[in-house]
Amino acid sequence: MQLTNYTEYALRVLLFLGTLDPEEKTNIKEISKTFSISENHLSKIVYELGKLGYIETIRGRNGGIRLARKPEEIRIGSVVRNTEENLSLVECFAGHGNHCVLTPVCQLKRVLHEALGSFLQVLDSYTLADLLSNKQHLQMIFRKEKQ
Repeated sequence: MQLTNYTEYALRVLLFLGTLDPEEKTNIKEISKTFSISENHLSKIVYELGKLGYIETIRGRNGGIRLARKPEEIRIGSVVRNTEENLSLVECFAGHGNHCVLTPVCQLKRVLHEALGSFLQVLDSYTLADLLSNKQHLQMIFRKEKQ
């Protein structure tokens, strides 16, 4: 299974924000520069992460973005479920496979569904805090990219 760039970038944004002090804010421009991702694309992701309650955006002169929850409260599986548009491994998962002659007797669908469940279960066992266990190294990389 391959996650979309959208989900990967959403996870990168959360990692970046997770390296900041709790009251510290940043902006899309800074994240964009760090990861070499277009500001326009990141704006959409930040907007969605805000709607989902993972980050908060503060408008105004001293505005910016920061995590809305503690890293321990952000499950990676939840982020993936909420940012992936389609978790269907095969066409028949999405209900488009009714034309497949195997549908009435297919065991592959069951096996793939079980595999997807296991994949998501593993992601659910990790939080953003787990991915920040090397926070100091991440901060050094982000500072270096900032320069």
